[in-house]
Amino acid sequence: MTDRWARAEERYRQREADRRYRRDDRAWGGQNSGGQNSRDTRGRTNRVVGREQDDWDDYEDDTTVIPRYTDDMEPPEPVVERRRAPREQRARVGRREAPEHEDDDEYEEERRPRTRSRRSSRVASRKAKERKRRRRTMWLFAGVFVLLFAGAAVFAGMKLVQSLGSPEDYAGPAGPLVVVQVHQGDTSSQIATAMKERGVVASTGAFVEAALRNSNMNSVQPGFYAIPSRSPAAQAVSALLGKQSRVGNLVIPEGRLLHDQFEVGTGKRTDGIYRMMSAASCIGIGAAQKCVTPEQLDAAGASVDLAALGVPAWAAQGVKDCPDRTRQLEGLIAAGTLDFDPSGTPEEMLRQLVTSSAKAYESTGLLQSGGETKLSPYQTLIAASLVEREAKPQDMGKVARVIVNRLKDNMPLQFDSTVNYALDRTEVQTNDADRLTETPWNTYAMPGLPKTPIAAPSLKALSAMENPDPGPWLYFVTVDKKGTTLFTDDYKQHQKYILQAQQSGILDSGR
Repeated sequence: MTDRWARAEERYRQREADRRYRRDDRAWGGQNSGGQNSRDTRGRTNRVVGREQDDWDDYEDDTTVIPRYTDDMEPPEPVVERRRAPREQRARVGRREAPEHEDDDEYEEERRPRTRSRRSSRVASRKAKERKRRRRTMWLFAGVFVLLFAGAAVFAGMKLVQSLGSPEDYAGPAGPLVVVQVHQGDTSSQIATAMKERGVVASTGAFVEAALRNSNMNSVQPGFYAIPSRSPAAQAVSALLGKQSRVGNLVIPEGRLLHDQFEVGTGKRTDGIYRMMSAASCIGIGAAQKCVTPEQLDAAGASVDLAALGVPAWAAQGVKDCPDRTRQLEGLIAAGTLDFDPSGTPEEMLRQLVTSSAKAYESTGLLQSGGETKLSPYQTLIAASLVEREAKPQDMGKVARVIVNRLKDNMPLQFDSTVNYALDRTEVQTNDADRLTETPWNTYAMPGLPKTPIAAPSLKALSAMENPDPGPWLYFVTVDKKGTTLFTDDYKQHQKYILQAQQSGILDSGR
């Protein structure tokens, strides 16, 4: 079978060669060397008469076509059909001259690897060009990105340079004083904003720059400050740090009253809260100074518009029931450090102080107290003012318990502080005439609590009244000038303590 395929392939190649290189029979003499075979017009040679036919003649397939292959056969090598010019006419430019070969088919077989190598070279060349094109595109995009980034950086730099330029500032001279508030925790930027809004500085940037150059800015306290308007930033910072700029700052001692008090015998004045407010309200110096007077504050505090005065709801009824309008705000301004805006009206100043004091009182748990004492919030405030006036800090819890026990037993409190409250002269030991004088506050002449608080209680006194020390005490007396106070629930023992106090001179009258 293999020989048949070989002979068939040879005949196929011969026919292809005849087709590609046709020869004229006449040029060969019309006959082959045997003289017995002739070539037909299709270039095929007739069989020689008498020649023994081979086995292939018995095969019925037409061998003039490409044989059909099956899976168990090895197909012949495909022939690449090419038209070739004579060797002597082949172009030699740009390539190596092909060598002479006796057999063209053998030459074609030798050329195939070279053809595949050239094809691979062309593929590699295309890939290299594609990679080069992609790199060129990538570099183009990178260049565009760099240009955009550089442009943005230049723009941002210009903006930064503009922002770093000198901010707007006033050249001076400064104008009238205005009040600026500094809140708890304010930064230099927040203070600068307040200064700008009040017309003190031309820009926040100018103030911040000046503040950064002054290390004392860290010492600024919350409160109100009188600063000249339209000031250069550096001058505004200096004015803020000056000792005279702080206004509306009020420090109220524990137990202080709204109105002035005078001591019996010496006539020494103890300033009331209204006079202290008047001094704290002054703005400016010399003839240009402006202050609210104690009389203006007293009149404002007597207003029936309790909401305008900031009276809290839990104290409103007690304030309405006050028999003396000028005393109706007693106790509603707490002891301690307070701030108010002195550029407002007297009513606005009082409202600020009453409102902030109410918040301070409520922070102690005032609104939730009374479960054990059976006192309302306003009554607890009244009792706390008695504790403030009668006890040393270390004895406040015991004095609070005496008040609760006496009220529970329906006993009069009999505190000298309640007698002195209604007098224009005060002393530690009152006389019988004073104690017999009936007033809305005199606890000798009536049972129960006074009508209003009799002083500004401290938060410590208020907390003691909300949570009194446990004990049976009904009496107490201070027995020496050191402030030693003795407590008892036995009246006879109490009389002995009073005698001890008299011997020490603590109860001597100034009259």
